[in-house]
Parts: sequence; C-alpha cells; structure tokens
Amino acid sequence: MSEYDTFAAAPVGQTDREMQVAEGVLSRFAEAVTYRNSFAQQWEEVASLVLPAHRGTFMYGAYSTPGDKKTDQQVDASGMMALHRFAAICDSLLTPRNSRWHALSANDEYVMKDRATRLWFEDTTRRLFRYRYDPAANFSSQNNANFEQLGAFGNIGMFVDRQYSVRGRKGLRYRSLPMGELFLFENHQGLVDEFIRWFRLTARQAYELWPDKFPEKLREPLLKGSLTKYDFLHHVAPRKTYDPDRLDDEGKPYKSCYVFMDGRTILQEGGYNSFPAAISRYSQAPGEVYGRGPAMLVLPALKTLNAQKRTFLKQGHRAADPVLLTADDGLVDFSMKPGALNKGGWSSDGKPLVGVLPTGDIQTSEEMMAVERSTINDAFLVSLFQILEETPQMSATEVIERVNEKGILIAPTMGRQQSEYLGPLIDRELDLLSDMGLLLPMPPRLKEAGGSYSVVYTSPLSRAARAQESAGFMRSVEGVKELVNITQDPSLLDRFNFDIAVPEIAEQQGVPENWMSSDAQVAAKRENRAQAQAKQQEIQAMPAQAAMMKAQAAAQKNGGGQQGPSQPGVV
Repeated sequence: MSEYDTFAAAPVGQTDREMQVAEGVLSRFAEAVTYRNSFAQQWEEVASLVLPAHRGTFMYGAYSTPGDKKTDQQVDASGMMALHRFAAICDSLLTPRNSRWHALSANDEYVMKDRATRLWFEDTTRRLFRYRYDPAANFSSQNNANFEQLGAFGNIGMFVDRQYSVRGRKGLRYRSLPMGELFLFENHQGLVDEFIRWFRLTARQAYELWPDKFPEKLREPLLKGSLTKYDFLHHVAPRKTYDPDRLDDEGKPYKSCYVFMDGRTILQEGGYNSFPAAISRYSQAPGEVYGRGPAMLVLPALKTLNAQKRTFLKQGHRAADPVLLTADDGLVDFSMKPGALNKGGWSSDGKPLVGVLPTGDIQTSEEMMAVERSTINDAFLVSLFQILEETPQMSATEVIERVNEKGILIAPTMGRQQSEYLGPLIDRELDLLSDMGLLLPMPPRLKEAGGSYSVVYTSPLSRAARAQESAGFMRSVEGVKELVNITQDPSLLDRFNFDIAVPEIAEQQGVPENWMSSDAQVAAKRENRAQAQAKQQEIQAMPAQAAMMKAQAAAQKNGGGQQGPSQPGVV
C-alpha cells in the first residue's frame, strides 16, 4: 500500500474565475515564449562555449536527460575559464563574504542623529548578514551561480523566500533562477515587476507542495512513484486590485499563482508584500527586456577561438606525428617503431628518400589565438586584474592610480548590479525578516519618519569608485613635495589635512578599522613622541650645558683667587 493512497480521491473542482486566471497565465506565457526565442537561440550558442551545463534548457519544451554529456562542442576552454573568473571578480567586488559589503542608514540625516536609530540600523545590518550567510540559506552558492549567468547570458534572477524547515527554523532561503526557466516583463519605467517561471516537478514533489489541490491527472504517477516530470508555471505580477487596508491577499501589492499546464488548472494563489525575485541585466539594447552579457558581446571571438583551436590541434598533431612522403617506387613496409631499421632509406649519394609533409606555421596559430583570448579576457574584466603580474614593483601612488583606473572602467557596468540586483535583494530580505519577527522593533523617531532607509554600499567596487579622491590627493602631495625640495619650504605641506585624509584613504583601500589607531591612541602617540623628542634635545644639549657650567666654574674660580691691593684701616 502506498503512503499516498489516503489522499482525497475526488478531484478539486475549478471555479470559473480560476479557469479564466489559468487561461490568462497560459496565454501570457505563450506570448513570452515567442518573444524570448531569439534570445534563447543565442544563449544556446553561448552555453555550448562557456557554460555547457545549461545547454538544451532555453527552449520551452526542451528536456535534457540528467547527466548528458554537453561539452562535445567545446574545443577551447578559455571562455569557460574567463567566465569563472568573471564570477569570482563580481563576487569579490560586490559581495565579498569576508566583509560587510553594505550598511543601512535613514534617508533623513536628522533621524540619524538619534542614537537609538543608529544602533537599530547597526543591529539590523548585523542580523541581515547573519541570516544571509547562514549555511541553510544557501546564498553564497546561488549568488555565484547568478554571476556566472550574468557573464554568460546577461541576466540574473535570485528568488528569495522564507526558509521552510521541518524543525520550524526561521530564516531565509535563496534560489538562483536558471535563464531557461525565467520569462521577464517590464513596466513603463523599464523595471522588471513581473515574471513567469516555467519549471518541472515529479508527481511526488507536486503533492508535497499542493496536497489540497493535487491534480487528478497526477494521481496514477504519484501512486506508482514515477520520476517523470510535468510542467508547471509560477506567475508573479503587480496586483491591479491592491488595497493596502485589507489583511488578506488583496492587501499584498504582488499577486502570485501556480498553474499546472497539462491540466490547465490553478494550484495555488497568494501574494507578496515585496517583489520576491531580484532581477538584473548586464547591458540592454534599445527596446529589449532581456540583457546581453560579456559572452554575448564577444560571441564572434569565442567561436573564432574554437575554430582556431581545431586548426592548432591539427597542426600540433601533424608536427608530433608527421606525414611522411616517399617516392612511388620507394620503400615498402616502412616501419616507424623506435629502433627499427629501414633499409634503402638513403640513396647511393647519401640523400634521404623519405621526407616530411610541411605542417604550416604553428606559431602563427598561437599568435592568432592569443589575440582572441585577449579580447575575451577584456570582456570578462580578467585583464583588469592582472596588474601585479605585469608590474609587480609599484609605489603606493601607482597602486592607487591603478585602483582608480579599475573603478572608472568597472563602475558603469558593474555598478548597475547594485541598483538592479542588490538593492531589490536587500529590500526583499528586510521585508521577510520583519514579517517573521526576526528584527528588533523600530525606535520611535525612525518609526515617526516612516521607517524609510537607504543602502550604503561599502564593497570594494564602491571603494574603487571613490579611489579618484585618493589618487588626486596622492598626486597633489607628490607635486608639492617636489616644490618643497626646490624651495626648501616645508610650510607648503601645511595645506594638507593628513589627520582627515589618511583614515579615509585607508578606508577606501579596505583597511580594517581595528588596524587603525583611534583618535585617543594617536594623541597618546604624539604626546609620547613629543616627550621623547624633548628628552633627546636635553641629551643633545647636555655637552654644551656641561661646557658652559665648566666655563662658569673656571671663571668663578679665577675671579675668587685674585687678591686686590690692601687698604689701610681695614682689618
């Protein structure tokens, strides 16, 4: 007897409204599939060269058997390695795990003067990072998968929901949405506020999610324990009948419904207080909803490199195992075994009778491949992080200048991920944590101000964008130092406030706060230094003082030893 024999045998009927909703979602999905097919074809090409695991997943209805070999079209792995490095670069620039890459602050500076408000934001930021990087949340792995999709296909989607645990544990759960499953829609401002996700589930998985609305068509596969997967849709869109005063689903600004495609039935309807997916694009062409990633931008270079690698392998094979040329009446049964003797291989006048077919210039192939690899590395930002390999010996000013250059080149494209990806992600996380009661109550002043907040990014990308200030300061100091050397006037450096500049430069360079001395520690060091200098001056002055004392003593002795003329009448 199956454990599922006890579920309701009678199918749950669909109301007229539910049937209309299901038909509307299916119609909208069909339109979205048609619009996205041109992108899906390009993504398929890109995946075959840089992310083979995603091959065969972009066209609706396509199904690849788990474990299929998908690297048969990949001859050169340079693009795949560049993509992995791109994901690591994005992670280290935007969301480094070893540091807090953002903080929270009130929009109103007056509200931030309240100490309770500042403490609340500090505590909220700390809780946010704790729940985000909890092992059960799975943020790190899904975030890396997102950045790989960003580099390959130019689009990412992170679904954020509360953690459903058997033990009732509260927390967050993250899921990177594969581009083959994701269909996007924009509002009039160009923001993604609607999506449809096409996914597959077995009958058992569907029953676990919707036991009360389980489709009758899946009853038999469920009882048999079939592993066959069936098509489902998840549609999220702004609610047109949104009423903030209501406490049911109508009081949530985003509606949600799950549809079983084969049965054309609604399985679940609900809503969200915040958009459940953080979706971002790398770069967009006019009139397009989907983005284009670095791999799409250099797709010709990737395909050219793949073709060049085939030629290179042929040349290398021929060079290592050459084709031999002999006369038509030459040797018979020529042996290529080591140590073999081939009689008759030389003519009577000492000329060889066997030659090697020229294989072409293999060095030219290497140079051509190096050009394409350079283009690919530029597109994936890899070349920007090869500074130390090219110039290992650099001064501090040169390092700051290079960081400034990287910030200028990276900020336009990577900075978009802060506004489109990380901003909505943080909004969603705070909404869920607040709804689950995992945040402290707001302080009165912040609550009176409406609880509005802003995200202050402190990631390496944000610091690199500010490196221009450090670079300008260092250039100015270097220039003034030259003037000081010329004029011998150190007062020219008095214009620079090093007490303010040095801590900010250290912060921009990512120096931990506890590695820097506090104001009190700096004052103590300066006082000790002044005392040490005073003692040193005293020590240096001691020989002169001793000489003066000796001279004074000698003068007094000479003056006291002289006898004046005797005066009469004086005893």
